[in-house]
Amino acid sequence: MLPRATTLVRLAVRNLRRYARRTALTAAAMIVGGALLIFSLSIADGGHEDWIESGARLGSGHIALQAPGFQMTRKIEDRLPAAVRRAAERALEAPAIAEHVQTAAPQLAIDGLASSPDGARPAAIVGVDPAAESRFSILDDKRVEGRYLEPDDRLAAYVGATLVESLDLRLGSRLVLTAQTADGEIAGQLVRVVGIFRSGVPEIDGSLIHIPIGTASSWLRVDDDVTRIAILLDRSRAVGPVVNELRRRLADPIEADQLTVLSWREASPQLDAAVRIDDLGNYVWQVIMFSIIALAIVNTVLMSVMYRKREFGLLQALGYTPGQTGGLVITEGLILTALSGFVGIAIGLFVTWFFWRDGLDFSFTWGEDWTFSGIVIDPVIVPMFSIRRIVQSLIFILFIGTIASLYPAYRATRIDVAEAMKFER
Repeated sequence: MLPRATTLVRLAVRNLRRYARRTALTAAAMIVGGALLIFSLSIADGGHEDWIESGARLGSGHIALQAPGFQMTRKIEDRLPAAVRRAAERALEAPAIAEHVQTAAPQLAIDGLASSPDGARPAAIVGVDPAAESRFSILDDKRVEGRYLEPDDRLAAYVGATLVESLDLRLGSRLVLTAQTADGEIAGQLVRVVGIFRSGVPEIDGSLIHIPIGTASSWLRVDDDVTRIAILLDRSRAVGPVVNELRRRLADPIEADQLTVLSWREASPQLDAAVRIDDLGNYVWQVIMFSIIALAIVNTVLMSVMYRKREFGLLQALGYTPGQTGGLVITEGLILTALSGFVGIAIGLFVTWFFWRDGLDFSFTWGEDWTFSGIVIDPVIVPMFSIRRIVQSLIFILFIGTIASLYPAYRATRIDVAEAMKFER
């Protein structure tokens, strides 16, 4: 069996060499397709990672630990009790989780009202730990005036630029925050503007206010309770394993309906939909491109079959079955696509790394500041390379080569031996 398989490979290679020009043209198309495939996947993965990290830093992190109802209500009643918070913080110290956690930021978030002598506006008020939040959020880097919150601050506020303008505030101005406390009363808290930020997202700049979590806890009368622990990981691909481990370690409060563990896909469904739609568009483009390439492979292999009827007839006369003859044709297609795929992917990886390893600047298409699904998109996209994508690309290319060789192989199996032996080239 092995010698016959070796013979099939030798015959396949010989035929590809015999029709060198046709083989080279088809291989060139496959090489270009493989290079474009790995380039587009690397750029798309890099862009998606940037989207996800930006969304995580502006929102609830890669993973959010919060009360089951908080996602929908954003009410102070739906908060994590201090005991559950401590259990969650202990779970984050487990080695399997801690190795991926960059920072965990406790937050006390509530919707309320921000008032100044010039009016009042709805506000998303978030009590934060300044040290943890500065490592977690990108808002510290988005300040346009003043400074971010500091650990010893008490009556300080870090406010979005649009909200500052609408309330006619400036650095040092006082404003009153009003919200419902844990015991159901409406209470106000006086704070002073110490910093102003502009994230580029109108919804955030027009409503978000950060205040120290100690001030928020005292004002809302919740002691050490929080509404959310936002967790930032070293990479988005670690989200699945970390979520599973957290759910295992926090099974008791989860079963008691005191806690839920949400991945960024669950906590930010709009961002998840945007990533999936972009992925779908990329896959559709790749399918169209490789469908065209598959037609070129069909043409190359089918023409080879039509010109080699006598050869196939002779092989069958010497003992080859129609299935083995068809196997020879498929082998030719696989060798052609495999070699072209390897070369194309290698060239694509090299060119992408050599020219764009520091990022591909798309600012000429959408400008410096572009928002999408509530996040700010960095116009410079750094490609992301992974073994998983390389293997997927190779499998996809081999699959295309196999599918494209099936019809020519079928035609080879239908050759009549007696007629083929009379066939003159």
